Amino acid sequence: MKKFNKLQALALSTIMIVNVTGTAFANQAAGPGVGPGYGISAQEGDIVVLYTNDVHTHVDNDGLRYSNVAALKNDLESAGAEVLLVDAGDHVQGTAYGSMDKGATILKLMNAADYDLATLGNHEFDYGMEGAMNAIQWADFPYVSANFYHENNGNNTGTVLDAYKVFDFGETEIAFIGITTPETFTKSTPAYFQDGNGNYIYGIAGGDDGAALYTTVQSAIDAASKEADIVIGLGHLGDDAASKPWTSEEVIANTTGLDAFIDGHSHSTVEGKAVKDKDGNDVWLTQTGEYLNAVGKMTIKADGSIATELVKEYKNTDDRVKFIEENWISEINGQLGQVIGSISDTLDNYDADGKRLVRSQETNTGDFAADALYYLFDDMGLDVDVAIMNGGGIRNKAVTGNISYLTCKEIHTFGNVACLQTVTGQQILDALEWGAKDVGVAENGGFLHVSGLTYSIDTSIPSTVQKDEKGVWIGGPTGAYRVGNVQILNNQTGEYEALDVNAKYNLAGYNYTLRDLGDGFAMFDGAVNVLDYVMEDYMVLANYVESFADGVVTGYSAPQGRITFGKADAQAATPKAPTQTPAPTQTPAASGDVYVVVSGDSLWLIAANQLGNNKRWREIYNLNQNIIANPELIFAGQKLAMPAK
Repeated sequence: MKKFNKLQALALSTIMIVNVTGTAFANQAAGPGVGPGYGISAQEGDIVVLYTNDVHTHVDNDGLRYSNVAALKNDLESAGAEVLLVDAGDHVQGTAYGSMDKGATILKLMNAADYDLATLGNHEFDYGMEGAMNAIQWADFPYVSANFYHENNGNNTGTVLDAYKVFDFGETEIAFIGITTPETFTKSTPAYFQDGNGNYIYGIAGGDDGAALYTTVQSAIDAASKEADIVIGLGHLGDDAASKPWTSEEVIANTTGLDAFIDGHSHSTVEGKAVKDKDGNDVWLTQTGEYLNAVGKMTIKADGSIATELVKEYKNTDDRVKFIEENWISEINGQLGQVIGSISDTLDNYDADGKRLVRSQETNTGDFAADALYYLFDDMGLDVDVAIMNGGGIRNKAVTGNISYLTCKEIHTFGNVACLQTVTGQQILDALEWGAKDVGVAENGGFLHVSGLTYSIDTSIPSTVQKDEKGVWIGGPTGAYRVGNVQILNNQTGEYEALDVNAKYNLAGYNYTLRDLGDGFAMFDGAVNVLDYVMEDYMVLANYVESFADGVVTGYSAPQGRITFGKADAQAATPKAPTQTPAPTQTPAASGDVYVVVSGDSLWLIAANQLGNNKRWREIYNLNQNIIANPELIFAGQKLAMPAK
């Protein structure tokens, strides 16, 4: 039963960010300090909700770690507060510390840290439906999601998890309603929600206009309100424009009865924000950012008032959690820490202000990742015309200096597998159009970086590409294409030529995009498989790094100019081919011998077979720079001067 009117005192809510020298909230007297000198306080009788979101397995932070979060919970409890620790999703995937055992150790850490509740983010499904169910099974705490359901013939046959969880603190009962983003279908892999015949057997309520999501959440609020005094949304929805109509603010605006909303998904730092619900009441919205850069602290006082803080630093640690952390970090670093190369440039996906670019424009890491795919199949002697790489699959911040397998895992964290398919030019055009649909408006994880291809985007043309209620492509634009000037590299001539929509091309990519409907790429239905399950994504990068002489990666000081913006009928800038650009070396003396390139050759193979040392490929290149514009692109019939043996 409800014991007092909910959140009439919410207007008193305040926010602040707490660092190591932080102070107590503005609207409460400072209670006993928690941790020497930290100024993070609690009073006996307070209910404190600690919350995290989008940790993405960043367990090796220099700042906060799970061991610090556990200590904070312990210390607040020792100060007399009732404490809950909850997570708003995306905790089992993101780095090698998650992917090496598909999140098992992350759940051990969360169990040891004494989490009380979590909801499912879209990345909880990255290891397949079995992986998501494993995470739920491994957790000592419950998961909640009001809109994740079993489906049969298009009908909702009941939720997979409880919609909400009520915690009883004697005089006050608090309910948390779990909400999972409907974008999970495309930001994970739709095939995971289907049976072997392609029929959906799981669903996530959303709806084209958001109504299905709002109705589902409202039903959960109504049920929870009968049992609890305070109802809090624990959602993985975010506030990105690209997530409309399924953002947290839209859910709040179209429902009534929530008192607060702990959010995730968009990696936004929201210390606290009052958002009006359907009836005009304030709902307190908060989100911590990402990667445990902060832990949220929501304090609920006896009068029902709510205050939030973001704690950015806390030095106390829980020894049991720290033991698990340090052993796991050491084990993974030992397995993947071998240095395989280096780069003097900086591979990055962010601008100087920290804005993420990789999901809306070309970056040098995007070029590098696409080139690695192109190189993989080209080096195998297979005919590859184009490689595509979705921006959402590129996760790194700045990478420079030594490159290890672990570095490659920081760039590609998902464990997707490379494949090669024969597709039509029309399918390529539709894929580029789909990837560019949100450019100029919002981020899109399906934005395509390319190798062996260039294109332009006219953002003055509105996107009219067609999609279904789950956000999956169902047809090209009903109006004009905003993508134009599509040019394909001719492997025989080394020149770029206009895309022929009726021609066949061999397209390299990852199973996520080409086969599993990831990001909604459904236009490849009917493509002919050439080679599948070739190599895991991070190993594709490692393979490419090792192809450079002495592993020294060059040629990526800036984006290559493969994706331009302008009118669709304007000619794109002359591109650079997918490339390694070796450092200049002294030209060796020619032997007088000539080698005629055959299909499947590379300079590396020629050096190995003709000179007995694959590392001498650079000498062949230096002797033939008059006919080789790009050392990674040589053509059958070319006559190469050879250095002395």
